[in-house]
Amino acid sequence: MLRALLFASLLTATAAFTQDKAPTVRPEVGKPLQAAIDLLKQRRAKEALAQARAAQGIPDKTPYESYMVTRVIGQAAAAAGDAASAAAALENAAASSAAPEADRRQLLAMAAGQYYTAKEYSKAAAVATRYFQYAGTDRSVRTIYINSLFQSGNYGGAARELASDVEEQERAGKNPPEDQLRLLANAYAQSKDTAGYGRTMERLVALYPKRDYWLAVIDNVMRRSGFNERLQIDVARLKIEVGAMQRVDDYVDYAQLALIEGFPMEATRVIDKGYAGGVLGTGAEAARHKRLKDLAAKNLAEDRTAIADAEKRDTAGKDGKTLFNEGFNLVLNDKSAKGLAMMEQCLKTAAGFRRPDHAKLQLGYAYHLAGQNAKALDLFKVVQGTDGAAALARLWVIKLNRPG
Repeated sequence: MLRALLFASLLTATAAFTQDKAPTVRPEVGKPLQAAIDLLKQRRAKEALAQARAAQGIPDKTPYESYMVTRVIGQAAAAAGDAASAAAALENAAASSAAPEADRRQLLAMAAGQYYTAKEYSKAAAVATRYFQYAGTDRSVRTIYINSLFQSGNYGGAARELASDVEEQERAGKNPPEDQLRLLANAYAQSKDTAGYGRTMERLVALYPKRDYWLAVIDNVMRRSGFNERLQIDVARLKIEVGAMQRVDDYVDYAQLALIEGFPMEATRVIDKGYAGGVLGTGAEAARHKRLKDLAAKNLAEDRTAIADAEKRDTAGKDGKTLFNEGFNLVLNDKSAKGLAMMEQCLKTAAGFRRPDHAKLQLGYAYHLAGQNAKALDLFKVVQGTDGAAALARLWVIKLNRPG
């Protein structure tokens, strides 16, 4: 875009010499200036810059002559790769009283781009602001402006501008580009805005569900103030679902948590998946993985016997939380109808639940395991609280709305 502006500006400068009604340029100024313009057309930028500077050395120039010389110096310096000199000259040309009003925006746009190229980000942002004050609307200049805010360390300002652009696109029914959301997330992170960062990462995984984004958004949930460590197993359930299990220890820790919670079937499935993917059962820790696998198999055999015995006994006297977990275990063991009914009934009475929203999160997951994703979505949408359960539930909504 800026190259196009440079060429358009060159044509405008040439036209100024050929129009009868244009302000006059004396021959002693016009000759080297015209030579500079001709050399620019031939892509001989350094020679053009020398001719323009020769014109600059002529004394007693009129305001219009100074404007034209400064403008061509800016164009020649830009073409020669001297961005800092180009930016200063183009900005000065735009500020000249002799500059045609119609050209100011173009010159300011070029100056902002050159300042950005020269890594003078604060100046680029300031010149871009003046461009907008002259009713400039080019999106590439806005991009320069926002990137300049970010590069100059004004992360809060960059975040505000990016958020405004994202919201505008969403109101228009458009998906914000991935790179724009990435920059917004980075701006929030740099400005220590945890809530803004979390919202943006949720947008990213909803629109561009890559593993790295899932890892980042889940990690953000765990880092939030008030996160309850009891939700670690719920985090692991989401991570394995979205393909975000990253390390050997992720599988081992998940399996151990499942065994501690009394769900050996869940532990066995995790271990089997780790072995199938070549993550477990290899390397220096292979023997440890084998012991964990054997322990899960032993606990699972005992659990199946216990389930069979429990189905013959009266559940009277058991508290709601115990029955709820037994119901979840039935779902894990492919007895979904009975297990879900138990969990629903326990949650309805709310007896024995210190954290009912955590229970809703677990029931939603059970619905998902049973293939009842519509019910899972409905329940995930009503999970509340600040301990991390609601944040995990929102991520489940994103995941289930984008299956596969």
